[in-house]
Amino acid sequence: MSEEKEVGFFGQLKNQIITGAGVILTTLGTIFIDEIKSIVGIEDETEQVQGAQQSNQQQQNVVINIPEQKSAETKTVIIKEAAPVAKPTPPKKTDTEKRKEEGLDW
Repeated sequence: MSEEKEVGFFGQLKNQIITGAGVILTTLGTIFIDEIKSIVGIEDETEQVQGAQQSNQQQQNVVINIPEQKSAETKTVIIKEAAPVAKPTPPKKTDTEKRKEEGLDW
């Protein structure tokens, strides 16, 4: 139970040290196994595949043709405004209509 309560700075530091040691041991184990495989003669095919990929990359030539681009054609557009339309003149008012507007109604 004392380990569960140990959550402070030193508890986290202890956990990080243990994790780091585990990563280091795993790395050393992998390197050791790879060296034993190379001594015995059992090697992975990854080295052969990488060599084939490098030779393929050297042989490939990529040619990209980009056509000549023409500038956009510009056209000048002239817009003529129509002549103003004359407003129709209202008909002239008669004397009777003028009197009605003034308020002289009989």
